[in-house]
Amino acid sequence: MEDIQDGSDQDDFARGDFVRGEAERRAAAGDFGYLRELGERLADGYEEASARARTYGEQRAHVVRVLALTPGRESLTELMRLVDGKRSASDSRGLASFLAEHQSTDDLAAAVFGRPGVGATDELGPCLFHELLLRGADVAGIPRPRSSHTLAWLPRRLRDFEAGAEFPRRSVSGSSYGLGTGMPAEGRVDPPVPRTADRSALRNSATREVHEAIVAAPESGDWGNADAWVFQLDEALDPERVPALLPTLPMPCTDVGTTARFEVARTPLGDVWRPLFASASMGGIYGGGVGGAYGRMWAWRSMAGLAGAAPGADAEEVERLARATTWFRFEADSGWFHNEIGSDYGIAALSPDHRRLAVLAATDTD
Repeated sequence: MEDIQDGSDQDDFARGDFVRGEAERRAAAGDFGYLRELGERLADGYEEASARARTYGEQRAHVVRVLALTPGRESLTELMRLVDGKRSASDSRGLASFLAEHQSTDDLAAAVFGRPGVGATDELGPCLFHELLLRGADVAGIPRPRSSHTLAWLPRRLRDFEAGAEFPRRSVSGSSYGLGTGMPAEGRVDPPVPRTADRSALRNSATREVHEAIVAAPESGDWGNADAWVFQLDEALDPERVPALLPTLPMPCTDVGTTARFEVARTPLGDVWRPLFASASMGGIYGGGVGGAYGRMWAWRSMAGLAGAAPGADAEEVERLARATTWFRFEADSGWFHNEIGSDYGIAALSPDHRRLAVLAATDTD
């Protein structure tokens, strides 16, 4: 058997026709030891090349970060030359978030939206438009997303309930995050203790499509677990009865017994939209989120599912239903929740006709 020597020509290994031909020739000759050594050398080369690629990727990302977070038109111009020249140089969603945080609207209008050769497939522009909108910037001179783009479904004006959205704070040297998912301080309507031990006879009627819509925000942000339920009520339910009903519903997130902590607050729409947006845009412990633009998109989708909007409903219809819905936030000391600040939230939505109760529970656990 002829061993593969350390000085073997690496160019030969890089040629697929050489490896395939040599492997077949050696197999036919019964030289299986050579094949094993060949496989070992290729595996070593793959690991080395992968490590080098990761290093290049990390260093490239840092260069993009420095350019994006350094305010000024000159840095923006060079960044756009890099991004346009090397399409693999950045993720458009993450880059849009960086730029909206650190660059002026005037400089962005000139260097990003006004650069030559921007095509119909450009993803940076639509993401950046919504990142700026969410931050309250004046977008009068910023091009709207084209009608065929996914983000064109979203309203082109910021709604009042979207005010106060939280964003990560980034610098060249690091980042900090603060997820606003804690229970609101006002509107508390906790059911009295001890609560009834009887479980409700209601059953979950959520279809797969509705379930996917409701959990869209936390799942897009890679939260540890999210689940959704929809209960069709036999008769109209007074909103005052929702806090007592919630702990009895057949859901693992509310299985807490009769005396454990179960907190409920009747909340305005903004106190529902913000945790949805935060969990999607900034993500969970092990995920970086989808950024502000798509975070807005998935927050609206979850809101639509909770409010009972029909599939394919436009943003205007979703908003109409959401404003007419009665919203609740809840937390509980059940085994399903993680029970750490910023790692759990529950949302319940009573439909305008008071005959449908939808629930979303999310926890950022392993």
